[in-house]
Amino acid sequence: MGIDESVERVIPLPREQVAAYAMDWRHDAEWTQGIREATLTREADGGGFAIGAEVTRTAYFLGKRIDYVLRVAAYDPPGLLDMVSVAGPMPMHVTYTFASHPGGTLARIRVRGDTAGFYRPAAPLMGRKVRSSLVKDLRDLERRLSPSH
Repeated sequence: MGIDESVERVIPLPREQVAAYAMDWRHDAEWTQGIREATLTREADGGGFAIGAEVTRTAYFLGKRIDYVLRVAAYDPPGLLDMVSVAGPMPMHVTYTFASHPGGTLARIRVRGDTAGFYRPAAPLMGRKVRSSLVKDLRDLERRLSPSH
C-alpha cells in the first residue's frame, strides 16, 4: 500500500507570482508544513536550481525528525516542479503544478510515497496526515503571497 494524495486550490494571484515563490526552495520552510529547513545541497549540472539539483529538507512528521533529499526530475517554470526522493525514510515523489485560472492560479500538489516495510501499518494514517498537510500548505502559500502579509 502506498500514499497518493493530491490537493488543489485557486489562489487569486498571477501564475508567475505564485509559481516563482512556491518553486523557490528558499521559501520551503515558510509555507510547507513540518519543514524547518531547506538547503540546496547539490546544484544542477549547469549550476543553480534546475533538473538534477538536490534540496535537503529537514521536516517533522508525526513528531519525528526526518531528513530527506529531493532531486529535481522536471522543472518547467511557471508550470511544473517535479521532485523525487533520493535519500530519506521512504521513497516519495512530489509534484507541484501551477495553471492559469479565471480566478488567478490553480495550484496543485501531489505526493506519492511507498509505505512498504516499516511504514506499512501507518499507511492509512500517513495518507490522511499528508492530505491535511497539503491542504494547509496551499492555504499558507496563499496567505504568504496575499498583499496584507
